[in-house]
Amino acid sequence: MSSMPLDPDVARALAQIEGRKIDHVFFVACGGSLSIMHPAKFMLDQASARLPSDVYNAAEFTTRAPRRLTSDSLVVLCSMTGTTKETVAATEFARKAGALTVALSTEAASPLAKAADLVIGFEAPYTTGVPIDAKDSNYARIYQLVLGLAKMFDGVDQLDSLLGSLANLQAAIDRAHDSFAPIFEDFAPRFAKKNVIYTMASGADYGAAYSFAICVLMEMQWINSQAIHANEFFHGPFEVLDKESAFILFKGLDSTRPLTERADTFLHRFGSSDNLLVLDAASLDLSGIDEEFRGNLVPLIFFDTLWRFAYKIADLRDQEMLEARRYMKKLHDY
Repeated sequence: MSSMPLDPDVARALAQIEGRKIDHVFFVACGGSLSIMHPAKFMLDQASARLPSDVYNAAEFTTRAPRRLTSDSLVVLCSMTGTTKETVAATEFARKAGALTVALSTEAASPLAKAADLVIGFEAPYTTGVPIDAKDSNYARIYQLVLGLAKMFDGVDQLDSLLGSLANLQAAIDRAHDSFAPIFEDFAPRFAKKNVIYTMASGADYGAAYSFAICVLMEMQWINSQAIHANEFFHGPFEVLDKESAFILFKGLDSTRPLTERADTFLHRFGSSDNLLVLDAASLDLSGIDEEFRGNLVPLIFFDTLWRFAYKIADLRDQEMLEARRYMKKLHDY
């Protein structure tokens, strides 16, 4: 298995954390950046017995003001451009409490980077339009940080395996694009006509479903959406299901897969297969990705490939993606 070195920014952050007492980790962000915090927590939950953690929307983090936040806390924050005002404020709030702050941003000189103790850079194609290698994404960086923490505090060393898997991730994504292309071609004409499309997932994949719902379908295509947890579906939301309901189901490979399998069965029992877009990671060629990390890395594959589906929908609806937004990045007085 080909490998790669630990990201230098992650290595520097871990070196600063070394020897420091940490009794709680807070993952804090907004929107698409918040979506990566869910799989980060999922990984930390399964890798570490000594580091409990929470995920917070940045504005709620500062207004809820958890008493658990102390000088023994580690607060991990993310904003793509580093300009999200709520996340910058959350960083300042955490530092005032004495917590150690680690910020992820594409911009090293951003307000977020300047507010944090430590900065980890990453690359993103969504703001530049330039394709990247998935090993340089925010997911890849935060996963390295998480497993570095698990190694430091629990003596669980899985970093080499993760790094080897990340080195082979982009090739797996490229193969997944080819694998899903016929499915997207089939579903796009029908989904382009829908006013409501639900996304559903569990475990490490929930963040990707959440991000696709609010940051793509709602933000960029004005299609009503909601990310539904695959088990929460059975505690109310399944009442909306009929033959016309449109769902995108993420069937991942982590320990929560049985939850999505149950949802899949129910969707096809009472819905219509024409309106049920099921992305099943079990159908993909994940060669080069260690089995223990396939569940963690599949969300990147789902989200990356679904961007092409979103652009197909946009073309059919005669609506641009990023350029068509009415409020995002255009209003500043709210």
